[in-house]
Amino acid sequence: MEHTYQYAWVIPLLPLPVIMSMGFGLILIPTATKNLRRIWAFPCVLFLSITMVFSVYLSIQQINGSSIYQYLWSWTVNNDFSLEFGYLIDPLTSIMLILITTVGILVLIYSDGYMSHDEGYLRFFVYISFFNTSMLGLVTSSNLIQIYFFWELVGMCSYLLIGFWFTRPIAASACQKAFVTNRVGDFGLLLGILGFFWITGSLEFRDLFKIANNWIPNNGINSLLTTLCTFLLFLGAVAKSAQFPLHVWLPDAMEGPTPISALIHAATMVAAGIFLLARLFPLFIHLPLIMSFVSLVGTITLFLGATLALAQIDIKRSLAYSTMSQLGYMMLALGIGSYQAALFHLITHAYSKALLFLGSGSLIHSMEPLVGYSPDKSQNMVLMGGLRKYVPITRTTFLWSTLSLCGIPPLACFWSKDEILSNSWLYSPFFGIIASFTAGLTGFYMFRIYLLTFDGYLRVRFQNYSNTKESSLYSISLWGKRIPKGVNRDFILSTTKSGIYFFSQNISKIRGNTRNRMGSFSISLGAKNTFVYPHETGNTMLFPLFILLLLILFIGSIGIHFDNNNGVMDNEIAELTILAKWLTPSINFFQESSNSSINSYEFFINAISSVSLAMFGLFIAYIFYGSAYSFFQNLDLINSLVKKSPKKFFLDQVKKKIYSWSYNRGYIDIFYTRLFTLGIRRLTELTQFFDKGVIDGITNGVGLAGFCIGEEIKYVGGGRISSYLFFFLCYVSVFLFFFLS
Repeated sequence: MEHTYQYAWVIPLLPLPVIMSMGFGLILIPTATKNLRRIWAFPCVLFLSITMVFSVYLSIQQINGSSIYQYLWSWTVNNDFSLEFGYLIDPLTSIMLILITTVGILVLIYSDGYMSHDEGYLRFFVYISFFNTSMLGLVTSSNLIQIYFFWELVGMCSYLLIGFWFTRPIAASACQKAFVTNRVGDFGLLLGILGFFWITGSLEFRDLFKIANNWIPNNGINSLLTTLCTFLLFLGAVAKSAQFPLHVWLPDAMEGPTPISALIHAATMVAAGIFLLARLFPLFIHLPLIMSFVSLVGTITLFLGATLALAQIDIKRSLAYSTMSQLGYMMLALGIGSYQAALFHLITHAYSKALLFLGSGSLIHSMEPLVGYSPDKSQNMVLMGGLRKYVPITRTTFLWSTLSLCGIPPLACFWSKDEILSNSWLYSPFFGIIASFTAGLTGFYMFRIYLLTFDGYLRVRFQNYSNTKESSLYSISLWGKRIPKGVNRDFILSTTKSGIYFFSQNISKIRGNTRNRMGSFSISLGAKNTFVYPHETGNTMLFPLFILLLLILFIGSIGIHFDNNNGVMDNEIAELTILAKWLTPSINFFQESSNSSINSYEFFINAISSVSLAMFGLFIAYIFYGSAYSFFQNLDLINSLVKKSPKKFFLDQVKKKIYSWSYNRGYIDIFYTRLFTLGIRRLTELTQFFDKGVIDGITNGVGLAGFCIGEEIKYVGGGRISSYLFFFLCYVSVFLFFFLS
C-alpha cells in the first residue's frame, strides 16, 4: 500500500502535458492547433479521468482504514530555516480529490458542447485544465506555504476564466473585482502564515498541530498573538468562499462562461476556503473565540445570501447567492465544531449546485435563438417561462437538483443540511432559528427560479425569419398578463395580412441568414414564416446532467445513519456513517476523537421540522409564481384577506422594502462603492491638492522669493555712487527713527 502512495505525487501533474501542449501549440503553430481544436478535449478528459481513478483507489484504501501518508522533499535547509514541499494523503484529501476530478470531468465534457462555437475554445480548455491542476495541488499540499502557492494559482485561473470574454467591459470589470477582493483575503492569509512561522518555527501541519495541542491548552503561547494569526488565516477563507463581508465578487463572477460557474463558483474554488478551515480545524478547535467568530460569520452569510436571492432576475446570479448561502451553512457547521456535517454538505452541495449551473447553461443556450447572444437577455428569467415543454430533460434534472438543494428527502442535500440544522439547535437556539428560517427561504427562492423558468408560458415573443434588416424582441412583463380561461397560453398566435401576431402585438422580423446561427428545432407556419422555439441541447451537454442527477440521488447514502450493532437498534450505541468512517482517521490523527452519538429517532424527528420549513417555502413560491398570473394580482389576493387599509399599506411597504433590499444586493455594493471607490478617489484628489498646493507651493514659493530678492538686489547693485548714498541715507534715517523712538 505504501508503494501505491509513493506515486500520489503524479495526481496534480497528470493534466500538465496536455496543458503545455495546447499552450505551446497556440503560441508556435496557432493555425494547425486551432484546426484540431475539438480533438484536444479528449486528452484533457482522459488524463483527468486517470487522475480520478487513482483518487478513487486511494479513497477506498482510506475507507478501509489505511494510515495517513505524507512525503516530503527538502527545498531549502539551513540552521534556522527549513522549507519542504510534498504531499499529504488523508481522508480529507481523498474527499476533495474525488470531488474535483468528478466535477471537473463532467464540466470538461459539458464545455465541449457549450464552447464549441466560441473562438477561444482552446484557450478556455487551457485555463480550465490548469485550474484543475492547481486545485489538485492545493488539496494535496502538506504545509501552509505550499497551500498558499497553489492558492494564488487558483486565484489567477479564476481571474482569467471570469474575464474570459474580456472584450465585454462588464466581464473585464467582474474579473478585476474578484481579483481585488480576493487579494484582501490572500494578504491576510499570507500574514497569518508568516505569523505562525514566527511563533512555531515550522509550516508543516503535523508540527503546527502538535504545538497547538501542547502549547495552547497549557498557556505556553501568547493567546492574543495566536488568535490574531488564526483570524488572518480565516480571512483568506472568507474571501475565497465568498463570506460576508467579502462576498461581493461572487455574483459578478457569473459574467464568465457557465461551465466556469459550475466548476469554480459552485463545486471547487469557493470550497477551497471550507477546505482550508477543515485542514486547520485541529488548530481552530483550541480557540473558542475564533470558533464563535467563524460561526457568526457563517450565520450572517447564510441568511444574507438567501435574502439577496429573493428578487434577482438573472438566473446565474440567483444561483450565485444560493451558493453563498450554502457556503454559510458549511462555515456555521465548522464554527460550531460539526466537522463531518460541514464536509458532508460540501459534497452534496457541490454536485447539486453543479447540476443547477449546468442546467442553467442549457437554458441559456435554448433562449439564445429567441433573444440573441446577449447574457443580459439570455440569462434573464423575465424572458423565460413555459420551457418545460421544450427542454424536458433539462427541466427534469433542474427540478431534482432544486428539490435537493431545498432539503427534500431522500435527495443529497437533505441529509447534510438536516444534520447542520440539528447541530445548530444543539449549539445555540439563536443559530438554530436563523439556520432553520433560512432553510425555508431556500425553498422559496429556489422554487421561484424553477417556476419562473419552466412554469407558465414563454414570456419572450417568438421570432420569424424574413428579409428585413433589423432584429428585435418583444417581451411581456415579468408577471405576465391575465389570460382568459380556456385559451392556450403557450401558443396565442394569430395570422393577419400584415404578418404573425403574439398577444395582439406586431412581431418584429429578423434576417434570414440568422437561421444558420440558431438552433434547427423549428416549426413551420405556412410557406413564408418559420419560428424558432427553445430546444434541448446536444448530447455532450445532457450527459453530464444525467450523471450529476444520479449522484444527487445516491450520494446522500454516505451520510445515512445506520446502527453498528448488526442491525439491532440501540439508542445507547453511537451510530456511524460511511462519511464518519472515512473521516475518523483524519480527526484522530490530529486531535482526540469527538464524534457525537446521534440517534436515528432524534434525527428523523428533527428532519420533520426542516422538511416542513422547506415545503412551506415551496408552497409560498407556488402561490406567488406558480400560476403565471400577475405577481401583484397574487398580492392583491392576499391583501384582500386583510380588510383594514392600514394593514394593507403595511404589507405593501414591507413588500417594497424586501424587494428593494434584495434586488439592490442589500445596498452593500453601493456602500462599498461610496466608501472605497469614491472614498479612495476623493482621498487621492485631496492628496493631489496637498501635493500641488502645499508641497509644491512651498518649493515654488521659495524659488519665487529668491527670484524677487535677486531682482531687487540687481537694481540695488547698479554701480552708481549716488544710488549707494541714497540708500545709505535711508538706512540711517530708519535707524535714527527707531533709536530716537
